[in-house]
Amino acid sequence: MINRRNLIGAGVLGVGGATAAFANPSSAPILGAPAITRNRRRFNMVTTWPKGLPGLGEAAERVAQRISDMSDGAMEVKVYAAGELVPPFESFDAVANGSADMYHAAEYYWTAKSTAYPFFTAVPFGMTAQELMGWIDFGGGQALWDELSAQFGIKSIQAANTGHQMGGWFRKEINSLDDFVGLKMRIPGQGGDVLRALGGAAIALPGGEIYQALQTGAIDATEWVGPWNDFTLGFYREAPYYYGPGFHEPGASLAVGMNLRVWESLNTGEQAIIKAACESVNHTSLGEFTYQNSVYLDLLIREHGVKMRSFPPDVVKAMAEAAWDVRAASGKDGIEKRIYESFEAALKLVREWSNWSDGPYYAARSANK
Repeated sequence: MINRRNLIGAGVLGVGGATAAFANPSSAPILGAPAITRNRRRFNMVTTWPKGLPGLGEAAERVAQRISDMSDGAMEVKVYAAGELVPPFESFDAVANGSADMYHAAEYYWTAKSTAYPFFTAVPFGMTAQELMGWIDFGGGQALWDELSAQFGIKSIQAANTGHQMGGWFRKEINSLDDFVGLKMRIPGQGGDVLRALGGAAIALPGGEIYQALQTGAIDATEWVGPWNDFTLGFYREAPYYYGPGFHEPGASLAVGMNLRVWESLNTGEQAIIKAACESVNHTSLGEFTYQNSVYLDLLIREHGVKMRSFPPDVVKAMAEAAWDVRAASGKDGIEKRIYESFEAALKLVREWSNWSDGPYYAARSANK
């Protein structure tokens, strides 16, 4: 029988001995290193982005890497490009049914699931990147997003932002509203609804299929992101007219969607790591897109003869009028109505500040260069 008092004494002496050893390492006894084991969590991430695509594809890879770094390797994420594990537009269902753990995508791809999803990516004449981040993080947007996604067994988090996008690449110039009638254009989300209202045909295609569709004439025009990604996919070779700004995506947010059961199986610390990794990439990507778009716009104009164009004022006016109707139609009842109303209230609030700050500043800076 081991004497309890002696055991306690041995424990105290053991602690004291260890303390002394750290204070004087040269006197420390050589002990066998303990065998440390820890549980590793491994996740698979499906994406809607072509393999190796700068910006968008890199954002997904960054989320995975930062989760690993922040957890000191205790959580590992394997990233699959579009089509490697599931077709790009099946990413949502794959995560919802548990065949994948998470996706990286634009939420407006899931409009068929709920008409409210575009509000968490971008809507025509909606919020800029900073404004959208403000609504989601501080204006109640995240709670509504959680409620919406939970219906499908998913937890969604902001995980990149492209900033302002361009209006798209066109084979022919847009001189009037008549030029939109019958126009076949790759444009998803509510932007596609606006195009339909103007008489065009909106087509949703994943990034990896756009160039071929443009090349074969299956589409007459396409929007994608901005100069950086658009140059990479080579659209300038098929459609010489580049229109901006993009009325449809003034600040497109991308998201990580995680299977809700998997999310709830994580402890608080693990959830905090995933949130922090996504938040980090969200902010990194906005700066990266802003700079790289500037670099590649210069390249497209200077070396490839791209012709920059702006939509005529009457076209912009018609787009704006259609956008108000499209946004309102997406929020008629239930959670969709509450998301729409929250978004519109936040937009009205931040628009007033932007009208006194960013807008006049940009105009003054250009006028006095």
